[in-house]
Amino acid sequence: MKNLAELILDRGNRFPNHKFSMADSEVTLGSLIETASGVVGLLEKIGINSDDRVAVIGTNSDSYLAIWFALQLGGIEAALINPAYPEELLAEMLSNLEPKAIIWVGIEPSKTVIRDVLEIDGSDAINGSLIFESKKLSNGMIPKILAGLSRQPSDIAGFMHTSGTTGTPKFCAQTHEYFLRLGRFIADTMTFSESDTIFAPLPLFHINPLGYGVIGALTGNSQFVSVNKFSASGFWPLVKEAEVTALILHAPPVEILKRATTRADSINHRVRIVFYTDREFLDEFQIPLGVSAYGSTESGGLSHVWLWRQGDQTIIPEGLSRYGGRCRHELAWRINPDGEIELRPNRENVMFSGYQRGNTLVNPFREDGWFETGDLGRVDEQGNLVFIERRSESIRVKGEFVPISYVEDIFSKVESIKDIAIWRRPSELVDDEIVLFVETFENRNIDMERVEETRQALPAFMRPLTMIIVDQIPRDAGVGKIRRRELFDCKIISEVQL
Repeated sequence: MKNLAELILDRGNRFPNHKFSMADSEVTLGSLIETASGVVGLLEKIGINSDDRVAVIGTNSDSYLAIWFALQLGGIEAALINPAYPEELLAEMLSNLEPKAIIWVGIEPSKTVIRDVLEIDGSDAINGSLIFESKKLSNGMIPKILAGLSRQPSDIAGFMHTSGTTGTPKFCAQTHEYFLRLGRFIADTMTFSESDTIFAPLPLFHINPLGYGVIGALTGNSQFVSVNKFSASGFWPLVKEAEVTALILHAPPVEILKRATTRADSINHRVRIVFYTDREFLDEFQIPLGVSAYGSTESGGLSHVWLWRQGDQTIIPEGLSRYGGRCRHELAWRINPDGEIELRPNRENVMFSGYQRGNTLVNPFREDGWFETGDLGRVDEQGNLVFIERRSESIRVKGEFVPISYVEDIFSKVESIKDIAIWRRPSELVDDEIVLFVETFENRNIDMERVEETRQALPAFMRPLTMIIVDQIPRDAGVGKIRRRELFDCKIISEVQL
């Protein structure tokens, strides 16, 4: 197959009655494709055609799936964006992407994010309807020939943005072949088949649930279910009711489930394999197989994987879940003298194509073809990869990387603060806790009411839980960069719980 449209239509023809929807829905793959094909006709009416670029901002739903399917069937580049970001940050990101339209799904469209683009409400797309310029459009005519079928393997299928740990999130360009090869790799690794039902409860704008879950399920001829929002209390009842056999998770939900649920809650599940796990999770919930991995959106979604059996021991100090294992055959890898993981594709379109900025695709690869991942790793005695940590400074809360510079810029607008920095310290779960460090003007009190207003205006995962007033924010003498790792060594004047 040469593109995602071919994959979608082939699986729809072969498995039209497969469940492919939110867990509480009865939408089938066949009906989803039929609806999405009609949405292609509506998009053409609006003026959105093959080769156009569209940003999708929304939450998990059947309509979100319908929109993504429609964009692939229509040959339209789909940029999937975190809806939790503040409008100011979204505006900056979208100005870099320059989409022709924004499709909002499940959230109120905003007219202030970016100008001169088409604004579409796709929240009822699963019923074949879009809202454009306050008018409801429905009963779209399915094009005689879906333009997505003409897309070439090297054509851009879409974009996913980076976490934005050191600045504004960047958009990674992903080709059709990128997704097709990732789908094959994950389906083969986890041996997906038409007997499987895959459950991916995380937001679909991430590579994990979309690349491993949606495209992995299509590639493996499997059924697929997701949810609007992850819930620990509802997790195991849903897994059992939907007869889920494979889980696509990540570190935060794994930790939450270990703490908030018990083996008794999971009794009689049918899960045979789980992506991204540790020994405790496999043992506690009696799951036969688990997968640890290393990868990123840039590195083709996944570059390394390792299969674990329930009861396997691991002696690596980093823990089972940090074991990247063996590299997929389409990539080369090495650890450079500074301990950083580097990757190089053995053929085109395995990794991402670059960072999109307007009409320019910025090439991040060195002249010798190697890509510097920004991650630290080591090679074990068997010659496999062990991931250690991000080389760059990063904070992760509730599965989301916090855009450090953005949060600092927001708090810097509080007039009574002289200098500011945020950093992390361990929380009770696997995530970080954000700490706000501030330096005050002499003989001037901090306006705590203003601080709290600023804090509450941020998405929950960006909010500091503690404020520490220090005598001086440590910075480099030359460029003035904050020395974050020295923040907790500063002279502390006071500490306030926010």
